[in-house]
Amino acid sequence: MARNILRKKVYIAGPMSGLIDFNRREFHLAAEVQRELGHTVLNPAILPDGLTEQEYMSICLPMLMCCDRIYLLDNWASSKGAKAEFALANKLGLDVLFQDGNDHEVTLIGLRGDDCSQDHPAA
Repeated sequence: MARNILRKKVYIAGPMSGLIDFNRREFHLAAEVQRELGHTVLNPAILPDGLTEQEYMSICLPMLMCCDRIYLLDNWASSKGAKAEFALANKLGLDVLFQDGNDHEVTLIGLRGDDCSQDHPAA
C-alpha cells in the first residue's frame, strides 16, 4: 500500500530525431526502470513512425501534462522537442530527473536481480 503513495506518473524525454531507430531502445529501457520502481510511464517512443514533428509534439505535450515527473535521457538538450518538454515540465512544477549517465541495463539487473540484456539485444 505504501508503494502506491510513492507511485508517480513519469514522462520519458530525450533525443530521437536523427538517431538509430529514433533512440527507442534507450526510451524503452528507461521506461522499464521507471516501471520496476513502481511508476506509471508515458513513453513517446511507443508512437508510430510517419508523423510530423508538430504532430508528435501535439500528442506528447498532453502526455507530459498528465505526469508528475519528467525523466530526461542523456543528451536531451540536443533535442528541440525535449527542450520544449523540459520547459513545460518546469512551468507545470513537475519533478525533474536526469539520466546523468546511468546505464539502464545495469540498473534493471540490480532492480530485478537478473540479466535483462537477453531481453534487449544491442540495436
